[in-house]
Amino acid sequence: MSNIKTLLAFKFGGNILKILLDAMGGDNAPDATIRGAIRASKEIDSEIVLIGNEEIINSKIKEIYGKNSISEITNKVTIKHTTEQIDMEDVPTVAIKHKKDSSMVVGFKMLKEDEGDVFISAGNSGALLTGATLLVGRIKGIDRPAIAPMLPAYKKSFMLMDAGANTNCKPINLLQFAQMSTIYLKNTFGIEKPKIGLLNIGTEETKGNDLVKETYNLLKEKSEELGINFVGNVEGRDCFSGEVDAVITDGFTGNVFLKTTEGIGKLVKRNLTENLKRNILTTICSIPCLPAIKRFSKTMDYKEYGGALFLGVKKPVVKAHGSSDEYLFYFTIKQAENFVKSDAVNKMKEEFEKN
Repeated sequence: MSNIKTLLAFKFGGNILKILLDAMGGDNAPDATIRGAIRASKEIDSEIVLIGNEEIINSKIKEIYGKNSISEITNKVTIKHTTEQIDMEDVPTVAIKHKKDSSMVVGFKMLKEDEGDVFISAGNSGALLTGATLLVGRIKGIDRPAIAPMLPAYKKSFMLMDAGANTNCKPINLLQFAQMSTIYLKNTFGIEKPKIGLLNIGTEETKGNDLVKETYNLLKEKSEELGINFVGNVEGRDCFSGEVDAVITDGFTGNVFLKTTEGIGKLVKRNLTENLKRNILTTICSIPCLPAIKRFSKTMDYKEYGGALFLGVKKPVVKAHGSSDEYLFYFTIKQAENFVKSDAVNKMKEEFEKN
């Protein structure tokens, strides 16, 4: 066992970390979940459990790898058999209540009962949020858990919170989003005083709707007490400047911002590729620039940043993109391992439960 594994085993009670992956969730499941898990297993210290219909998973393993079982490929990935799955069109509360042997519900139960350290799913977003809140439970003192993806910025990345879990928020919710972001970024990325900005239509204190103006005043009043490095309002165009570490907003605005960002990234990459291949001359002239172009493309690719963390619940939960492919599941699994290693959830429990 490597030194890293030894340290992890010591820290987490003598056991290697276990990542629970909803094998049936997402547009490209189970092919993408299987491929992503096997790829990630070669680089991480943790074990991975694919949760889903064993017969379907094994048939895919035979089809993709020509093996009868996953144990013939790696000893770090196992299967937890389930007979049901939650579909995208299912009503979240109904699905969580009635599909008890679905890959998502079983995953949450395993997480709650300490049979795993983190749960990942690219499935029905509403069901994931409902299950995380009802089956795993909120951290005491947190009113609204929130989705927090990492997005690319100049020479770094930043956290967006909330990206869709809470479409209607109160100022206290955004204050808690700022506090959770601070705790996560400090413990996971080692940023001593993460710069927290409030998404607004202008940087002036008087700008914005009632929610934003009231939140601004609340952050200004409570930031020092709660250890939040609040740097004021930030406009959408400045979020990518590298000047802030987290951008706080309500879930409706945050989801629109997230989808717009993804769309612009795809547009830039598509236009760049088409222009470089316009004719033989542009293709030849682009050859010396290929290393820089590849670095730029990698920076703009949201897949490089993994899934979105669901902060505010008692155990680590990660929402993978619904259209995740092998590559994105691979990055999300690696991100999930770091999420657990950072011990951010327990740090949040300590901070909120003492207030």
